[in-house]
Formats: sequence, C-alpha cells, structure tokens
Amino acid sequence: MPRGAIREYLFGGDDVASDIREKYRFDGELLSMFADNRGPVVHKWHHYIPIYDRYFSRFRGKPLRFLEIGVAKGGSLQLWRNYFGDAATIYGIDIKPRCARFDGQSGQVRIGSQDDPDFLAGVVEEMGGVDVVLDDGSHQMPHIEASLRALFPLLSDDGIYMIEDLHTSYWQKWGGGFDARGNFFNTVRRMIDGMHRWYHDRPVVLPEISDKLSGIHIHDSIVVLEKGPVFRPVTSRIGG
Repeated sequence: MPRGAIREYLFGGDDVASDIREKYRFDGELLSMFADNRGPVVHKWHHYIPIYDRYFSRFRGKPLRFLEIGVAKGGSLQLWRNYFGDAATIYGIDIKPRCARFDGQSGQVRIGSQDDPDFLAGVVEEMGGVDVVLDDGSHQMPHIEASLRALFPLLSDDGIYMIEDLHTSYWQKWGGGFDARGNFFNTVRRMIDGMHRWYHDRPVVLPEISDKLSGIHIHDSIVVLEKGPVFRPVTSRIGG
C-alpha cells in the first residue's frame, strides 16, 4: 500500500453498523443491508454508504436502469437489488470471465472491458437506456475517463454518474500521482471549467460531458456527476 494511504480494518457486522452510525450519523436501510449481509461478499468503504443513499435514494422502488462497472464477487449487485427493489433493471460488467457465474442472480452480468465504447454502448442498448452508472471497475485513470466519455452521453437526463475509489488518482500504479497529468481530478477540473464556460474564453475540453453537466459533487474518493439541461445563466435585480 502506498505511503500515507489509509489502512482498511475488518469489522464484524455490529461494529460496521456502529462505526457508520457514530461517524456519519447515518442509520438508513442501506446500512443494515450492508452490515447484515450474509450473502456474496460486498466490499465498501464505510463512508460510501451514506453517500450512496444521498444520491440514489430517489430511485428506490422505481423502474431504474442501473449499471455497475465491476462485479467482483457479486455482493454489490445483490446489495443494489435489495436496495432498489424488483422494479429496477440492474446490470454489471466485468472484464473477468469468472464473473459470468453471477449472471441472472441479482442482475444481468456482461463480460467486457470498461474502456471499450462499442461494448458499453451495446450493454446500454440491451438495458433500454441507463439512469445511473456506478464506476467501481479497474480504478485505472485511462479506463475511468474512457468509460465516462462513452457512457455519460448515453445517460438519461436527470441521471447520476458516480465514480468511486478515486484515491487511486494519487497512486502511480493506477496511472495517477499527486502531480501526474493523468490524475483524474485534473479531468474533474476541466469539467468544472467547462461548466463555467460563460465566464472565460478558453475552449471547452470535454463538450460531450460539459454540455449536459448540471452538477459536480466531490467527496472523499468519490465524484458524482449530475446530468441535466444546462442554460446560460441569467441574473435579475428586482425591487426598489
């Protein structure tokens, strides 16, 4: 583990729940679904749980189309099935063929690379569109950006694109580094500049994203992108 990185600690279910309640003041249903899991392994940083609920709760019980990049041991797909309910269309993709064994359990699983735009487009077409993307894939800088460029334009308006485990942006093994050009937070900065194109004369670097990027939220190791209509800002001064 790189110098200065936070070490993970293993907790029992009760300890996990207590840790999340006490630190993050969160006690929603997603907490118990995670902490009480007895099914396939699901591996999440504790502070992610309330963040998920903050952005995903409005989709619960609705005909959501949810795509997770990275299947691993199948536990995450089961978590999302329990959380979103039977009305959701849930797909997971992974480059590892062994993940195909989870197909049809809590969702559909397709095998392919997250940096293959044709593969991604085919999965979204099969889903009938996509409302939420959660990138928990390779965490490699080029792969993160390739998936974003391919999938964000396909995301429905009012959709959410969440990328997690972005601490790898600071690690060379994943194509990052504190001052590295490939650090994904440099891409985030370019997207922020694109959102504010009304106030400067520099070219928009990522127009396929910036033209429909209505909000950016940054948490520890997570970036959340909101898609929606974008209008030139208007100001008014009203009153005497």
